[in-house]
Amino acid sequence: MSNSVNILVVEDESIVSKDIQNSLKKIGYNVVGACNNAQEAIDLATELHPDVVLMDIMLKGPLTGIDAADQIKLLNIPVIFLTAYADEATLAKAKVTEPYGYILKPFKEKDLSISIDMAIHRHKKLTELKKERDFLYSIVENKVGAKDVLFVKSNSRLVKINTKDIFFIEALKDYVTINTELMRYTMHSTMKDIEKKVSPSDFMRVHRSFIIRIDKIVAIENHNLILEKDKKPIPIGGSYKDDLLQRLNMV
Repeated sequence: MSNSVNILVVEDESIVSKDIQNSLKKIGYNVVGACNNAQEAIDLATELHPDVVLMDIMLKGPLTGIDAADQIKLLNIPVIFLTAYADEATLAKAKVTEPYGYILKPFKEKDLSISIDMAIHRHKKLTELKKERDFLYSIVENKVGAKDVLFVKSNSRLVKINTKDIFFIEALKDYVTINTELMRYTMHSTMKDIEKKVSPSDFMRVHRSFIIRIDKIVAIENHNLILEKDKKPIPIGGSYKDDLLQRLNMV
């Protein structure tokens, strides 16, 4: 994973800093910057936006490595702390910054490589989860997809469904199933929530357990709706019958 990975080194002992930089280069990482104080670390991280920051936890000066990490975290850059020794109080403060790891000095090149690769992998996964979470929130808030598209979670993926492809939606206890011609998607939701997400001009609830797409109806037979593609008959609930008949273009 080391190829094209950019590292910022923050260490106030010049000999140690040079040693770290040489080790990183030997492994194959790119050292994009190095500094010896917290403020410069924040400035360089903002300017360079490295993939990982290696941060001495006990920097000299008014700001510590913990202070710098707290600011750099806001840039969505993973920080790994370098430490020779830290008391429990210092480590407790460090934990609040949610570092991606700790490397004990003196270190081995293998320790550097493993810690950096794990930090990058974890950061990538957390970023993907955040994007998915934010995307789901935006869907719930009707900020994405309008009413002609739904996104459903299927096998750990978000799948886009064009609502024109939906035949009917069925309630099954605490779940609902969205039925298209070829696929069936099951999710934890309620019919009330689904009704809010589909267009009322295209969809209608015809039974407490069924919402149908109106243009998929081909016939009404024995209190059941017959849909295109020989889908299963959908029962018409007594309290929904009058509304349904009003919606259909009857002659």
